[in-house]
Parts: sequence; structure tokens; C-alpha cells
Amino acid sequence: MLPTVSVIIPCYNEARTIRLLLQALYEQTYPQERMEVVIADGMSTDSTRREIAAFSETHPDLSVRVVDNPQRHIPAALNQALAAARGEIIVRLDAHSVPRRDYVAHCVADLQAGRGDNVGGVWEILPGADTRTGRGIALAAAHPLGVGDARYRYADQAAAVDTVPFGAFYRSLVERIGSFDENLLTNEDYEFNTRVRQNGGTVWLNPAIRARYYARPTLRALARQYWRYGFWKWKMLRRYPATLRWRQALPPLFVLALLLLPILGIWLPAARLLWLLQTGTYLLALTFIALSTAWRQRSFLTGLSTALAIATMHLTWGSAFLWSMVDDGRWTVDGRR
Repeated sequence: MLPTVSVIIPCYNEARTIRLLLQALYEQTYPQERMEVVIADGMSTDSTRREIAAFSETHPDLSVRVVDNPQRHIPAALNQALAAARGEIIVRLDAHSVPRRDYVAHCVADLQAGRGDNVGGVWEILPGADTRTGRGIALAAAHPLGVGDARYRYADQAAAVDTVPFGAFYRSLVERIGSFDENLLTNEDYEFNTRVRQNGGTVWLNPAIRARYYARPTLRALARQYWRYGFWKWKMLRRYPATLRWRQALPPLFVLALLLLPILGIWLPAARLLWLLQTGTYLLALTFIALSTAWRQRSFLTGLSTALAIATMHLTWGSAFLWSMVDDGRWTVDGRR
């Protein structure tokens, strides 16, 4: 008999996408009678809960339960959902995601085959809004200059990796290494996967496991997202410094150089020259991205939005990382003073 599966989903004000996710789960090739969906909702103030209730009413053959997450942050939501889940296998998804019909089946197959202790797949990034800006942000989120060597954005070969988005694992893994760290408001998946690897486990990426993911709809929303990523990345790296990768070091170094080189240039002409070289090279790269994207998309504004989104990702992530270093120890777990 196939193992039982609990799909756990952190959620807050996701009325726009939650029905898409639930419909995708309803259409999974994995038997519905062996699945349940547990949504940890951060006390949504929009129509999210009404959307979930309406779906459950018209699809009673799929078990969908909602648990409260009064803390309103993702690690707490995941732990609330884990506590309520009854399945032998946990599949962690996001309210912005739409898994392919065979997503759960592939996750279960890889776990049963022993390929990994935590298995996941590839994101296909979709616009969060049907606008040129929304399309540009989605393109930036999948561009190599935007994501570096994050293999879950582009991989076409199955392999052991550092981390996967979301992930699927046996419940016994949590009993062995612990649940999600609620002291980290972001990077909780990376931190969880770090503990998997430190305890002798394997994180497995299989490109056959695919999900569509809706990017942020505006540059402002993107900036907030990447500020949060950068701020909490430093907190995680303090605990696991060996997990630092080159793609994570470049944005804060770039921002630091942008700030310090002009000051040093007061005394050192070479610093002014280096600043001009760095800035000029970066702007040239962004211009190339904007023009090449505009050519492919037949839209200058989409190309411009892609370049602006990449710059937003780099500058906010790098600035937040540096700010987290400077302000370390003065922030509470919920990110407020």
C-alpha cells in the first residue's frame, strides 16, 4: 500500500493563488485517499479562508484542514502544520506554487527509492501580475545573473544538492534532526537542509519534480522579499558559516564597494577608478540584459523591468545582509526592535 502523504502549506493572505494550488493538489496522480492537505494560516485578513472553505465544499473527497498560525511567520506555520499532519511522508509546498500533476508521485517514488532524505525539484517562475513589470520580475527570478548557481531554477539533471525549494521527506526525518527553526524568519528551508546534510543525509533534486511558482507582482514587493532574504541570511550564516556560497557573498560585497570606494576615492584616485569600473560594468551588464530581453519579449518595458528587478534583488539583498551584520543583536525574533 502506498504511504500516506501530508501536504503542508504556510499561508497568509493568499486569496489570489490558494485555489490554484488546491486545484493542482486535487488533480494529482497520487491517490486522493492517501493524501491530506494541512494549511497553516497566519490569521489571513483577506478572503483566503473563504476560498479554502468554498473549495472544500465542492471537493469533499480531498481532505483539507486549516490550522491557526498566530505568529504569522513561515517556520512557525510549518511546525504548526507538522504537528497537525498525519501522513508518513510530508510534502512542503507554498501558497504561491502550483505543482505539476505528478509532483507528489515523483516525490514519494524518490523517497521510497532512497535517493534522498529530502527531495525536491525545479521551479518554473510565472509572473505574479499580468503586467510588464510582473513579467520582468518573473524573468529576473529565473535569470542566471539574478539567481547565480541556484540549481533549482534551471537544473536538467538529477543530483545531490545543498538545498531544494520546499522538499518532501519522511516524518521520521523531523524526529531525527528536529523541526523548522523558528528563530529564522527566512532561509528556514536552507537551514533545515543544512541539518539534513550535517546529519549524514542527502538533499536530492530531481528535475522531474516540477512546480510553477508565482513571483512577486511589483518591484516594491520584490524589494521587501529580498530584504527579508538578505537580513535573515546573515543570521543563518552566523550559525553555519561553511554554507556560504559565492552567489550569496557577491551582493553584499558589491553594495559595500559601492558605498566605500567613493569615500576612499577622496584620498586614493585608484579607488575612484575602481568604483567607476565596477559601476560601469554592472550597468553595462544590466543594459545588455534589458536589450536582449526586450528583443526576445518584443517589449522594451519588459526588458527594462527585468533589468530593474535584477538590480532590486542584488541591492536589497546585499544591503539587508550588511545591515543585519551591523545591527546584529538588536532585533527580536519577529524582525522588530
